[in-house]
Amino acid sequence: MPKAVTLIRSSALSDAAEYAYAATAPADARLIFLAGSCPLNEDGSTAGIGDFAAQAAKCIENMRIALSAAGADIDDVISTRVLVASTHQSDLVAAWNVVRDAFGSHDVPSTLLGVTVLGYNDQLVEIEVVAAVQD
Repeated sequence: MPKAVTLIRSSALSDAAEYAYAATAPADARLIFLAGSCPLNEDGSTAGIGDFAAQAAKCIENMRIALSAAGADIDDVISTRVLVASTHQSDLVAAWNVVRDAFGSHDVPSTLLGVTVLGYNDQLVEIEVVAAVQD
């Protein structure tokens, strides 16, 4: 199946970012909007308490499961938003490094945000994604 997502780069923008600045999908693509992927175990408990990287990894694992249920995979993601409950840049970077490594060369446009609090007890990371597929 051909991939619907096209990543766009511009030489007029900084190359310091570890992701494409834009992405497109054709008009006939089916868009998939995932709820924020949380670091929850199957029993509802929070994984990796106190560990930003471990929580990011669990979010990625849960995101992959949700994408699969919608008929997509990580290469179909068109954008991400990574939320980290911290005011310390090092914590944001710890979570981001896991996300960046999970996406590899499919470096979609992404936003990394430090937030005050997230919805579940002991939750430090949440990842939102939009994907596009052509059926």
